[in-house]
This record gives sequence, C-alpha cells and structure tokens, in this order.
Amino acid sequence: MTTLQTSAILQSSMYSAAPSPLKKGKVMAILDIPKPRTRNIPLPNLQELELGRDFITSLNTTFAQKQAKTNSLVIAKLYTILEAVADRVEMHKNIGEQRKNWNSLLLTSINGITLAAATMSGIAATTAAVGGAPVVALKMSSTLLFLAATGMLLIMNKMQPSQLVEEQRNATRLFQQLLKQIETSINIGNPTDRDVNEAMQKVLALDKAYPLPLLGVMLEKFPSNVEAAVWWPHQHGSGQATSADYNGWKAKLEKEMRSIVEVLKKKDEEEYLRLGRKALKLNKTLAISGPFLTGLAAIGSAFVGSSSYFGLLAAIFGVVGGGLASVVNTLEHGGQIGMVFEMYRSNAGFFKLMEESIESNLMDRQENGELFEMKVALQLGRSLSNLRDLASSTPSRKVQDINEFGSKLF
Repeated sequence: MTTLQTSAILQSSMYSAAPSPLKKGKVMAILDIPKPRTRNIPLPNLQELELGRDFITSLNTTFAQKQAKTNSLVIAKLYTILEAVADRVEMHKNIGEQRKNWNSLLLTSINGITLAAATMSGIAATTAAVGGAPVVALKMSSTLLFLAATGMLLIMNKMQPSQLVEEQRNATRLFQQLLKQIETSINIGNPTDRDVNEAMQKVLALDKAYPLPLLGVMLEKFPSNVEAAVWWPHQHGSGQATSADYNGWKAKLEKEMRSIVEVLKKKDEEEYLRLGRKALKLNKTLAISGPFLTGLAAIGSAFVGSSSYFGLLAAIFGVVGGGLASVVNTLEHGGQIGMVFEMYRSNAGFFKLMEESIESNLMDRQENGELFEMKVALQLGRSLSNLRDLASSTPSRKVQDINEFGSKLF
C-alpha cells in the first residue's frame, strides 16, 4: 500500500513540474526532483506469509471436520432406522406365517366340527324315525357343535385371516424395499437430514398402513367404501414452477408423463377398485351366509324327533344346513376371498403411488427426467419405446376408449 501511495505522489509531482512550451525571452527553471527511496518500505516477510497460510489451512480443516461430523451423525441415524426396518421385516414375516396357520387350522377345524354335527343330526333323525334309543344326547351334541361352529365362524369372518396374511406379506415386501433404499442412500454417500426425515416418515406410514395388533387398530375388513391402499407419506412438490429444460426434463417428457398419469388413473386404478368392490361384495355375502347356515342347522338339530312333520323339517335343516355351511366356509376362506380383496386394494394403491410420484416430480424435478422415465417404464413392465407409444396415443383419443392398460405386469 505504501509503495502505491509513493508512486502516485511521484507521478503527480512529475506532471506538475513538467515544462510548458518555451516562449521567447523566458527561461524556465528545471526543478531537481529527488529519486524516491524505496529501499526502506516494509514488506511482509516469509514468516508472516506462512502464518496466514497456516490460518487458512486450519479454517479449512475445521470446516472439513465439522462436515465429516455432520455426515457421520446422519449416517448413524440412517443405520438406526435401518436396524428398526430390518426388525419390522422379521416381525411381519413371522406374524404372517402365524396368521397363515390360523387360516388353515381354523378352516379345517370349523369344517370338521360342522360336518360332525351334521352327521350327528342325521343319525338322531334316523334313530328317531325307527323308534330306537333316546336321541337326546345326539341332539344336544349336534346343537352344541353347531353353536360352537357358529361362534368360531363369526370370529374368523371378522378377522379374515387370509386378508391378514396378505397384509403382512405386503408389509414385508414394502419394508424390504425401504431397507434397500436406505442401504442405497448410505452406499452412494453424502446422505442428508432430508434422507433421514423421509426414511422416518416412510416407516411410520407403513406402520399405520399395516398394523401388527388385531385389537383396536386392525384394518376394517368390510369397509363401506373401497379405496386404494395407502402406505406412503403424502408426496407434494415444492410448489414452484420449474423450467421444462431442467435436470433432464424436456417439454416432450413432461407431456408424456401427464398422459401416463391419465391412463393409470382412469384405466388401471379404476379397474382394480372395481374388482375390489366385487370381491368385497362376494366376501360379505359368504361371511353372512356361513354363520346363518350353521345357526339354522343348530336350531334344526335341536328339534329333531319332535314330531313327524317338524322332525323331518328339522332334520333337513340340520343336515343340509351343516353341509352347505361347510361349502360356504371352504369357498370363503379356502378360496381366500379376503386375500383377493386386499390384493386388489394394494394394486390400486400401487398405481396411486405412481400417480403421486409423477405429479410430484413434474412440480419440482427432483429426480433426473431420463432416469425417472426409465423407472416408470420398469414399474409398468414396458420398454422406453413402448411407454412413449402409449403416451403418444393417449392425447389423440379419450382415455375411456383406450383398450390397453398402463401396466403389463399385473
């Protein structure tokens, strides 16, 4: 700084002392300007430069240590969530196996009890018709067995073990998927607090969607309105409009994704909800018919042998009602109608999740456009060219007129 000031003073002095054009008869005096003494100007020595460099290095080291400490804390949180998710995978898997055994054991037991009661009722009616030994014991045994079967059927139809098994199966698969996502975030490196929050929200959403206890928080098995299953936190974009040419997104790709959303919403999701409503209606009918038939058989077996007309009618109710109850019970729980209903709900939820994911990315462009297009194509079981053909054919006609569904997987 001192050198610069000295140079400026010297330059101004030289300009002021410069001789003007000589005029006749005048002699201009030339000033003797002393040479500047620059050898006494203090300059920073090497020791001071080294101290400054060391200070900057120490600042960089402190910042790097702080950043590493933050990253290590985030990774530790992700590993904590990872352990909890792995534990939930095992819990849902084990409980799913247990409830699968419930379904098979209860089905076999109730059918065995019902058929035994129907056999006793028939024997009692035959014995009473030929005027044999007293049939009170057979009548009482048959009635009690029918009542026991009715009570067990009511409990079984309320719980729907096959539907519970499907819930645990879905939960196991989705928790395993979340487990892989967290491992990928850790392996790629540079996880942030946002990754931790998203993982926590997904765990809590899955816990709410597929609860483990039966009492108090069990999912409604016969809902009044069939809706798609939801196992993810609500997705929403930043709400800020982003230019189309950003992060791999083009105007053509944006139009393509909007067309895919329309197809999934109007065709795939609606189709599985329609099938779910049919499965629910059938399951309700069978769930009411089974206990009704066993209860009717219990009443009939109690009046076996009372009189000629009523005794014959009671025997028919006891034997035929018990046999039909076994058929209905086998069709409902052996055919796993509850599982089919839950499967349809889950499939509709899968397409709803895809719709929300696409709409969220259209708002904030979080994922790379080309990578996201490939992800959507794989989820729908299509190639990239096949996906683009579907999207290009949608705007030219109404969605209802398209015979092809969006997904080729299921």
